[in-house]
Amino acid sequence: MDLVLSIADYYFFTPYVYPATWPEDNIFRQAITLLIVTNLGAYILYFFFATLSYYFVYDHLLMKHPQFLKNQVSREITHSVQSMPWMSIPTVSLFLLEVRGYSKLYDGIGEFPYGWFQLVASVLSFLFFTDMLIYWIHRGLHHRLVYKRLHKPHHIWKIPTPFASHAFHPLDGFLQSLPYHIYPFIFPLHKVVYLGLYILVNIWTISIHDGDFRVPQLLKPFINGSAHHTDHHMLFDYNYGQYFTLWDRIGGSFRNPSSFEGNGPLNYVKKMAEEKHNSHGGSGYKNEKLFNGECTKTE
Repeated sequence: MDLVLSIADYYFFTPYVYPATWPEDNIFRQAITLLIVTNLGAYILYFFFATLSYYFVYDHLLMKHPQFLKNQVSREITHSVQSMPWMSIPTVSLFLLEVRGYSKLYDGIGEFPYGWFQLVASVLSFLFFTDMLIYWIHRGLHHRLVYKRLHKPHHIWKIPTPFASHAFHPLDGFLQSLPYHIYPFIFPLHKVVYLGLYILVNIWTISIHDGDFRVPQLLKPFINGSAHHTDHHMLFDYNYGQYFTLWDRIGGSFRNPSSFEGNGPLNYVKKMAEEKHNSHGGSGYKNEKLFNGECTKTE
């Protein structure tokens, strides 16, 4: 984050905000700046990409599902907006350690003997390392001793929209983001790559809540996408992974997404709409069970 900090200082904070007597490398000044920049960046990423996803990707037919809550979108946004500043406080403490030089982040490609190869390998390493840790953290948050207090607020949204992506209890949100921040303290990682990955994981978090269940056929066995995560919200005990299905398969929590089998929540809404249309306004239909006869689990 020192790249972002330097740009923010050069173009804004040094000339317009802080007194000239306060040096840029002062730890308190850095903490304040990081807190402002982190929150501003989080809000921009959240509203920009969640809004794009909501209007151009998310299928609004899902809002007719019986488990879609009243005023859900506004409630998701409110929850996210209130939680993100609290999540940012422990996050900034880790960013501050990075800026102060305690991480293994580096600047130049030539600093390591394998150069570009190591840079590419570090991206793959980051994805698999964080996916593994997030799986176990996420699964741990479903333990009965902590679930109700920490993770249940995120599971209020049975049929999530992209705006639910950051609607966490603050401690829950920080714990699930912790692997991203741990990685550069253990493994070398280029500073620009780290910043790019930080943006990418926020976009990915939004994407797995967007209700777009399409995955290229070749990648279906490997990628944990929106279809998997929607089933996780509805069925609770399955598909804890972030990017890949690997750890769900190892941990015995993998479930083939219901939408891939033609009986997901969107299929349910379309089927009920068709039945209602065919009934010509008769007795209508009853919302007896979801997923073509399978009830969702009650936490």
